[in-house]
Amino acid sequence: MLGTPVKSTLFALGFLALMGAATELEPATPCARSEHDNCFVGVASWYGPGFHGKRTANGEKFNKNALTAAHNSLPLDSKVRVVNIATGKEVTVRINDRGPGYGRSIDLSEAAARVLGMQRKGLARVAVHKLDDDNDNNDDKGGKS
Repeated sequence: MLGTPVKSTLFALGFLALMGAATELEPATPCARSEHDNCFVGVASWYGPGFHGKRTANGEKFNKNALTAAHNSLPLDSKVRVVNIATGKEVTVRINDRGPGYGRSIDLSEAAARVLGMQRKGLARVAVHKLDDDNDNNDDKGGKS
């Protein structure tokens, strides 16, 4: 039978291990308080092969290999930084279409989903940061991992 000091030590070590695991799962800060109006958390999905070449809401042809996305209310041609909360990977995309439906917040192109590491799963919990024109340094060049 273990004594009280040993039990306490084991409990503390277990607690610290759980805390470490929790931080590894969600390294990214979803939205800072200062970004209240310019950031939201939601579920991202992606679309690609069946829509490739079809017209988007802004009139251009959808390209599954471009860093673009669909959103229901963000201005067309605006840019947002999308962060995969589970991995911390991020990408800057341009809104060129409307959608998604079914309780999702943003629909990404296949290329953007690939950058975020969510292509296989199909869905990811993300933070979406609206960018000002002068605040965008990525200019559709991808993201960091």
